[in-house]
Amino acid sequence: MGGRSAEREVSLSSGTGCAHALLKEGFEVEEIDPGADPASQLRDAHIDCAFNALHGRWGEDGCIQGLLELLQIPYTHSGVLSSALAMHKQRTKDVYRAAGIPVANSIIADRREAGRKHLMDPPYVIKPVNEGSSVGVYIIRQGDNRPPEELTRAAWHLSDEMMVEEYVPGRELTVAVLGGRALAVTEITTDLAFYDYEAKYAAGGSRHTVPANVPGAVAEESMRLAVLAHEALGCRGVTRTDFRYDDTAGKQRLVALETNTQPGMTPTSLVPEQAGFTGMNYGALCRWLVEDASCDR
Repeated sequence: MGGRSAEREVSLSSGTGCAHALLKEGFEVEEIDPGADPASQLRDAHIDCAFNALHGRWGEDGCIQGLLELLQIPYTHSGVLSSALAMHKQRTKDVYRAAGIPVANSIIADRREAGRKHLMDPPYVIKPVNEGSSVGVYIIRQGDNRPPEELTRAAWHLSDEMMVEEYVPGRELTVAVLGGRALAVTEITTDLAFYDYEAKYAAGGSRHTVPANVPGAVAEESMRLAVLAHEALGCRGVTRTDFRYDDTAGKQRLVALETNTQPGMTPTSLVPEQAGFTGMNYGALCRWLVEDASCDR
C-alpha cells in the first residue's frame, strides 16, 4: 500500500481498508509501504501472500508483480504482462481492437506538442498513457482556443507520452469482473466538470447507481465486454473496466475506455459496491482475493 506513484494517497486508503477487513477475517496482516528497497522490506516481513493494494506506476504496471515473482511470493490481482498491458492505454487499445472491443479514436503525441496546438478537432481528451485515477487528464471543449499550457512546462512530472482521444459524450459506466464473472453495471455521475480525481475520491464528489438505469441490452453488452477485456488482457483476480455510453441524440454507442487491474478497494469503492450488490460483503471480497493469490499469474 502507498508507494511512490501519483496515486499514493488513494493506495493508502485502499490498503488500510483491506488490512482492517483481513484482520477481521482472521488473517495476520503486515502493512508494507514500499520505499527505496521494497525487496528487502518484503523479505524481512516473511509474508505468505502479498495483497497488492498499490495503484498507479510501479504497483499497477507489472513492476511490483515482477519483484514478487522473483521472490516467489504469491500475490493478488493480475500478473506482470497483463498489468503492463492494461496500465498503458495505447497497448490496452491494441488488445481491445484485436478482441473486437469498441474504442474511441485516438493518437499518441508528446505532451509538449499536445500542449502547443490542437491535434484533433475539439472536443477531445488529453491524458497520460500510463497513469490511472484520471491523473493528468484534460478535456478540451468546443471553442477552447488552445490546449492547457501545463503540458509544455518543465515542471510537468507525469509521462511525456500523452493520448489525445476523441471526447465521447453520454454516460459513465463501469463493470467489475471477479474471477472471470461480471458483477454488475454501475453508472457514475458527478456535478464536477467530469469524473476526475476529485470526483473519484473527494467526499460527495460522485454518485454511484447500481444497477445502472440503462437498457437491458446495454447492461448485458457492458458486462460481456468487461469479461472479454479481462480475458483478452490475461487478467486475474478482480478488474474494473470503464465505458462511455453515448445515448445522446438517439445514439446507442458503447466504447471501452480502460481496464483497471488494481481498482480502488476502500469499503465504498466501486468494486466492493458491486460485490455487495451480488451478496459478497467487503470482508469476503478481500478473503477471496487472498485465497486466489498465486505466482506465475
